[in-house]
Amino acid sequence: MEIKKEKRENTIRLDAVENGEEIGAVYLYLIRNDSHAEPYGLIEDLLVKEGHRRQGVGTALIKEALAEAKRLCCYKVICTSRLSREEVHRFYEKLGLKKHGFEFRINF
Repeated sequence: MEIKKEKRENTIRLDAVENGEEIGAVYLYLIRNDSHAEPYGLIEDLLVKEGHRRQGVGTALIKEALAEAKRLCCYKVICTSRLSREEVHRFYEKLGLKKHGFEFRINF
């Protein structure tokens, strides 16, 4: 499996590719504000195709996204998940992320 990167402005798409087929992807968004000199990273939309789950694809994608955020001098990285997705929470915790606060939002 190889991980390919596609960079567009403040977005990096990471694709897991095996034998020419995309088997997973994740997005890293770089967000800048006036409070910090460095950006922070937001990881979203991790998706692994059904036949390739529980084989380390998601882990490889998140690790590469975190490494890319570190290379780009992000001062923090945020991953979000619904409260009911406890399996996803454990997945992120195994990768070294910590629960920190709540997300509040409005869907339009």
